[in-house]
Amino acid sequence: MKNVKYANMLSMTELDSTEKRLLPFEILARLRQETPIRYDSARNCWDLFTYEDIHRVLKDTATFSSVRGANSGQNLLFMDPPKHAQMRDLVNKAFTPRAIQELAPRIQTISEELLKQINGSEMDVVSDFATPLPVIVIAELLGVPAEDRSHFKRWSDVLVESAEDLTNDAFEKITQKRMQTAEELTFYFKNILKIRSQSPQDDLISALLSAEINGKKLNESEVIGFCILLLAAGNETTTNLITNGIRILTEEPAIQSELYRNPDLIPSFIEEVLRYYPPIVSIGRIATQDVQIGPQTVKAGDQVISWVGAANRDASKFPNPDSFNLERKPNPHMSFGFGIHFCLGAPLARLEAKIALQSLLQHAEELKLVSNSSIMPIPSTFVFGVKNYPVSFNRR
Repeated sequence: MKNVKYANMLSMTELDSTEKRLLPFEILARLRQETPIRYDSARNCWDLFTYEDIHRVLKDTATFSSVRGANSGQNLLFMDPPKHAQMRDLVNKAFTPRAIQELAPRIQTISEELLKQINGSEMDVVSDFATPLPVIVIAELLGVPAEDRSHFKRWSDVLVESAEDLTNDAFEKITQKRMQTAEELTFYFKNILKIRSQSPQDDLISALLSAEINGKKLNESEVIGFCILLLAAGNETTTNLITNGIRILTEEPAIQSELYRNPDLIPSFIEEVLRYYPPIVSIGRIATQDVQIGPQTVKAGDQVISWVGAANRDASKFPNPDSFNLERKPNPHMSFGFGIHFCLGAPLARLEAKIALQSLLQHAEELKLVSNSSIMPIPSTFVFGVKNYPVSFNRR
């Protein structure tokens, strides 16, 4: 199928404006009701919108493969078993509950330092707080120099960016941009790997270089692939989670007031943010064989796009799905994926968001969106977030 690998980089015609991309959930709900599964010939892919169908696709890795492209096998996101299980077991050692919890004091310090740097009673949530926090955490985990953090944000932006439209020119533009970024990242991490191989440190890159799978050490491409995955997933997802949470606090002041009264509700608040305003709204897979989904037959080689942003508001799974429920239980959202590809960094993202929101609510109150602000969505079809979010507040 033509341009299969680009399908989830393209915007559906239904999401063709800034306003719709800032709040796509009403449109996704309509599509779920009208066409639970449909083939989009413009994007050469199948779109799924129901919880049941998406749960099935994400769970069945034999039928719906993550592998795409000649070089994708170096990245956990685009890897199938058994190699996926081997790589995940290896890197999972850096993300054990104990290892993540040990990061809490440092995350707390970073959060407080960022808030102290804000002058006056206004800030841009994205650039002043939600972006630098995960960038610093991931940079320190990997062991890269502090002065290189600014590059991380630029590279992260390109890794999640989508084509502007359905034209060949737009395809070519985003492809060239991504290739350039991949080259820059590969060159950058090659230098870091060279330094760490000669002088190991107490960081993740050094650990990956010394690790073995079945008696074999990881090759350079595998280590770099994981570093790039951490850069993209570790930065962008957490930035959007924190920003989307603060966005909800400004949109629903009653929830903000409740969290001031009862900060113990912050973890459940974060879970509902993940469901209601998920950092990831769609996930792509490739069918490995002909398969029936509902009334449709998906052919081997077809790409399937699972719209988790629609599944998370499926009334068959979530009562009153379009209401933000601070104490929603159970809350089986799929914002971190499902099955073997469940997000490796989910515990870290949750911890960073929890500490960030706790710190913010201790330092500021009456958070409000600055009036007449022009909010711009991130130019991507598989992440949900904004490029800017200016708020005013009173210092506590």
